[in-house]
Amino acid sequence: MQSCLVDLLKEKLGFDEAFNYKEEKDLKSTLQRYFPQGIDIYFDNVGGEMLDAAVTNMNTFGRIAACGVISDYINSEKHSALSMVDVIYKRIMIQGFLSSDFSTDVFNDFMSMTRDYILAGKLCVLEGISYGIESIPSAFVGLFRGENVGKKIVQIAKE
Repeated sequence: MQSCLVDLLKEKLGFDEAFNYKEEKDLKSTLQRYFPQGIDIYFDNVGGEMLDAAVTNMNTFGRIAACGVISDYINSEKHSALSMVDVIYKRIMIQGFLSSDFSTDVFNDFMSMTRDYILAGKLCVLEGISYGIESIPSAFVGLFRGENVGKKIVQIAKE
């Protein structure tokens, strides 16, 4: 199944390269192999070892946008410390954010632009839909196991 996800990223979503971080034994060398010139911008939802590997492979003045730490949600007892030497000497900027940081105007503009992009075929929507109220527990647990692709939705009833 995991290679199917990589194929989806490359073929349907247009990524140049992709890999499943859960299947790699050495994330630092994997990133170096995929990004031999280094990384300038990194969007992080994982944290932990994946973020540490990205920091190691960042270019000078690289930027990281952090909006999730799924590795901490899954295993709150295992925290991976970042290489602060790399952060300092490479002058990497790390910025955390939440969607609630943005005003209603910005959100409304985002929703309007996103809708237009979806309708024009510039954005691809991926959803995993489970049906019925009884599917809520398994759908929720599946989020943390990586069983979903895209937005996870539980449809309670037909309209």
